[in-house]
Amino acid sequence: MGSEQSAETSADAPAGASPVTWCPSGEARAPESLVLGVRSGEGGRVAYLADPVPASEVLGTLPEGIAPTRVLRFASHCVSACVNRRGDDCALVERVLTLPPPADARALPRCHLRARCQWWQQSGVDACHRCPAVTTATFQEDELATLVADPTTTPEQLAAWIAASA
Repeated sequence: MGSEQSAETSADAPAGASPVTWCPSGEARAPESLVLGVRSGEGGRVAYLADPVPASEVLGTLPEGIAPTRVLRFASHCVSACVNRRGDDCALVERVLTLPPPADARALPRCHLRARCQWWQQSGVDACHRCPAVTTATFQEDELATLVADPTTTPEQLAAWIAASA
């Protein structure tokens, strides 16, 4: 897989097969995994790359002891065995949508996945506005991110936590 290959072309399914959808909070080590962006700036928001890069080209360059998801955001195929999968839907994006939208939600972030993104197909523009704030790695000190990442947390529980924290 060369770095010129986009999620769009690599996500195309053979004729007659169901199209593959992509998870924008995917597994770093999946064979098809792409680096979408770098966590940077205030709050660790994702700064998207101009072009996605195959994860296999990047993973070996990270310093030892640094979890790839601590600094990079990956996309990989949505799979039925995912703990966040509920039928054909992603329960993670439902929890992500519980988070308040960003203050400036006019422009959509640049995204190479949108045409095949599970979150976009399921929730549209609302998911796109929140996507840059999502981190794949969660840390104990970030209780809200930990709750969002937990497959057992319901959107109602998140909303209650957010209201109690305000």
